[in-house]
Amino acid sequence: MTSRRDFIKQSALYSSAFALFPFARPLAGDKTDHDLSLHVFSKHLQFLNYTDMAEAAAEIGFDGVDLTVRRNGHVLPERVGDDLPRAVEAIKSAGLLADMMASDVNNALDPLHRSVLRAAAATGIKWYRLGYVSFNDDPIPERLAELNEQMKRLGRFNRMLGLTGAYQNHAGIRVGAAIWDIWHLLADLEPDVMGCQYDIRHAIVEGGTSWKNGLKLIRPKINCIVLKDFIWKKVDGSWKVVNVPLGEGMVDFAAYFKMLKAFELNVPVSIHFEYDLGGAEHGDRNISATQQKAVFEAMKRDVQFARTTWKNA
Repeated sequence: MTSRRDFIKQSALYSSAFALFPFARPLAGDKTDHDLSLHVFSKHLQFLNYTDMAEAAAEIGFDGVDLTVRRNGHVLPERVGDDLPRAVEAIKSAGLLADMMASDVNNALDPLHRSVLRAAAATGIKWYRLGYVSFNDDPIPERLAELNEQMKRLGRFNRMLGLTGAYQNHAGIRVGAAIWDIWHLLADLEPDVMGCQYDIRHAIVEGGTSWKNGLKLIRPKINCIVLKDFIWKKVDGSWKVVNVPLGEGMVDFAAYFKMLKAFELNVPVSIHFEYDLGGAEHGDRNISATQQKAVFEAMKRDVQFARTTWKNA
């Protein structure tokens, strides 16, 4: 990760990136109940150390950080006791919320998973995204029933620690591609201990024009959301999902935000930046100064789009 000294050396490029935009980020304590609480997914800033990552996120206009505490993350699970408090302190020192993390945790019987959650609770983190679970050779209904018991065990552990788990719907073949998977996965669980991190991009990839039905179904379980966008594009003769900046793809954010407001659902938001950012979209740690400028500019545009579209919805 870039050191603070190297970060300062790059300040001319860094400052020029931010000079392109006016900053009006409200302090976390000044936010109204009707504003979005926007967190940067720290995967896309893993080229910076904790302090510089937090300061950059504050300058860009985020309210908090959704910290990667997982394999190849900003904080490695085996170092969670030492490094997580340092990361959280850096985020708070920048005036940001340090209340979300993305993890590999999905099993209360795993000692490392329990250690990560204990450390998270000790530092004041409130919400965490689970690691994904998969189908096996069992029939799907039986597998989902088995996993529901696994989620209930984890939910009990969450309640003991005062944490809230969130399982993300994610396109593909793992559990959670279809919203109905998550409905069964989270059966009989309260969202304050175990719920859904609703991802509108993945919901539309899998749900097409029926995404509104899926949102209505899973609404009672949603405790945080993800914002990102995509298009379908023919690449080398095959149709593929291609990620794009917010507002440039197939997600109808105006309609989506109107539904969230109608549901009175205003939960923590993690913004992901998975379109081409010179490697930052994949969590690369070696990003040139020039590319860093492009990353910051892209993030600022998406933050402004989210806030403006939410306000107008």
